Amino acid sequence: MSQFETGRFETGRFEFDWVDAFSDRAFGGNGCAVVHAAAHLPEAVCTAYVRETSLVECTFTGPSDIADIKVRYFLASREIPFAGHPTIATVAAMRDRGLIGEGEVVLETGAGLVPVTIDGDLIEMTQVQPVFGICPDPGLVAAAVSLPVEAIVGAPQKVSTGLPFCITVLRDQAALKAARLDLTALAKLGQALGADGIDMMEPFLVTLNGATEAGDTYARLLMAPPSPPEDPFTGSATGAMAAYLWRHGLMSKDSFVAEQGHGLGRPGKARVTRIGSADDLQGVKVAGKGFVLMRGSVDLPDQL
Repeated sequence: MSQFETGRFETGRFEFDWVDAFSDRAFGGNGCAVVHAAAHLPEAVCTAYVRETSLVECTFTGPSDIADIKVRYFLASREIPFAGHPTIATVAAMRDRGLIGEGEVVLETGAGLVPVTIDGDLIEMTQVQPVFGICPDPGLVAAAVSLPVEAIVGAPQKVSTGLPFCITVLRDQAALKAARLDLTALAKLGQALGADGIDMMEPFLVTLNGATEAGDTYARLLMAPPSPPEDPFTGSATGAMAAYLWRHGLMSKDSFVAEQGHGLGRPGKARVTRIGSADDLQGVKVAGKGFVLMRGSVDLPDQL
């Protein structure tokens, strides 16, 4: 007899906000559903909710003993320690509900404490000190995104400012547009990067010119199932990408504009600022806006 037949499920009603992060308008940037006062729910329920929304990530908030609020981050497949656009979305949702005002709020995340500053409609998060990992064979990276190895500039590298990505600079936007994920080759790259088989470490592809005149970089993140095929804007990867560019002398500005999502019809942008010098980075600040698109309530079970 199933749990549905025995009636052992308990359902709670939770308030949520659907926020387009790294955008100041509807249907721009990257969407995220923020479920309030629901951080106690189990992973299976939270990931099922992400799949139901067809979004890349959702957050679930709750009380914290060490910060202003606890935030848990979920993909369709698993919980992750941190993510950028859901951080912007969570703070935008709290601000819209009058739960916080201008100034600083500190989030408890799986990657540690994340300070966030609110200045008008601009939300700026301080990502943790970059961790630079191994440089995989460029041939493995090129195969994972169906490009010739000559399309890659320099050496791709595993970098994390809270969540690891394989940062890969491409020679031009033609190569960026042509990239297509090869899941078999991606699995081999993931093994080389020490991924656990679930997180296959998709390359974060970036070019050193913007999608518009306002941008300094333009990027894409192709994603493996069960996530959507492409992420419209990736705040955590943007921080890691910026750290890579500064460390390798590919970005002369202390602060620059990163763009992503234009090819999907969901243009997004972030202001990225370094903390410390290029050869001694202490952290990365990533700032953007959030547009609250929908507000409502959702009934979620306490188990699956």
